[in-house]
Amino acid sequence: MQRRYSQYTVEQLREEIADLTEKAQKAEQLGMVNEYAVHQRKIVMAKSYMMNPREYRRGHVYEIDGSPTEKFEIDYMNGVFAWGTRKTKQDEIVNAEEALPIALLIERLDG
Repeated sequence: MQRRYSQYTVEQLREEIADLTEKAQKAEQLGMVNEYAVHQRKIVMAKSYMMNPREYRRGHVYEIDGSPTEKFEIDYMNGVFAWGTRKTKQDEIVNAEEALPIALLIERLDG
């Protein structure tokens, strides 16, 4: 039975990220787009468990990794997921309720 990332130590998470990165690189080289995407998502999740969810607060706005034309405003936290609203840089709502792993929230835009 596979363990959950919440049960890993930081060192085990680092090893998992290294292993997944290697697998993602191989999948990319072989043109296996779906497998590459799965490994990338797992990497984001593992990185999220290495971060402190308490550093993310309601009302704060972040840039989204891989989506430079959008931003994300947190409504509430649930574990390593930030629930909130995805908006364009012009404040047009893209998705009113969405959960993102905190590793995707890269730069706080609201100061």
